[in-house]
Amino acid sequence: MTPGPATDADVASWTASLGLPGLVDLHVHFLPKPVLDKVWAYFDRASMHYGTEWPVYYRTSEDERLATLRALGVRRFAPLVYPHKPGMAQWLTSWALEFAARVPDAVPTGTFYPEPGAESAVDSALRDGARVFKAHVQVGAYDPRDSLLKPVWGALADAGVPVVVHCGHGPLRGDFTGLTVFEEVLARHPKLTAVLAHAAMPEFGAAFDLMAKYPRVHLDTTMVGVPFAEKMAPLPPDWAARLAAFADRVVFGTDFPNIPYPYATQLQAIAGWADADDRLGEPFLRAVLHDTPLRLIS
Repeated sequence: MTPGPATDADVASWTASLGLPGLVDLHVHFLPKPVLDKVWAYFDRASMHYGTEWPVYYRTSEDERLATLRALGVRRFAPLVYPHKPGMAQWLTSWALEFAARVPDAVPTGTFYPEPGAESAVDSALRDGARVFKAHVQVGAYDPRDSLLKPVWGALADAGVPVVVHCGHGPLRGDFTGLTVFEEVLARHPKLTAVLAHAAMPEFGAAFDLMAKYPRVHLDTTMVGVPFAEKMAPLPPDWAARLAAFADRVVFGTDFPNIPYPYATQLQAIAGWADADDRLGEPFLRAVLHDTPLRLIS
């Protein structure tokens, strides 16, 4: 078994040792500078929100962050955007589509909010080539079951376009977080390609239950199993064993640049899972880090 990369400098060569042309990261954040500045200011006060410091590891300019991803061997990435109030979603989607038009390794993405015009805005984004959407139930503080979102979920399900959904209780519980809430969306739209952000931490067991019930539900690896997150939401002892049953529905994600540790740390965690169960190994790594996320965005 190939151990994970020791440092960021080792990531590209480690990926190549697996026979991969590079990484496909489905959970990255690029945002308009005024919005990103506010996000980083929030993390500067993380001890007030989360009870722990959260220093943004890759707090650099946009050009430097792009150069960092390329040096790491990231060949494709989804720059996810998300609103926290009405009137933001369409603007953020337009920005993300323009960003992808000028950054060839970026996947065109979009987002939405339960407000009048959401359905037409999502339809327009799909026509303009959006290949991934982000829904952040906790930050947006909205009910994903809102009637204004019913045609949105339906359109995305029909289009087969994945939605990275932050609906778990971590790192903070919201009024509408929790997989029992989001399962009601899936019950209405069982063909929805939903990617549970952060593997729905801390509801890891419930995430696997949803995957067993809905064959188009995936999970992403973002912040899962790294030492920082283990203090808040430790993985269950049977994590690797249960993961093996859904090895083709796990996609690589990191939360770059907003993570409080090096990029290689996430890869070390994933390599550890691959080594923990004989059914995983290098085929699992190749699927998670490249093949499955590439399939979802293709």
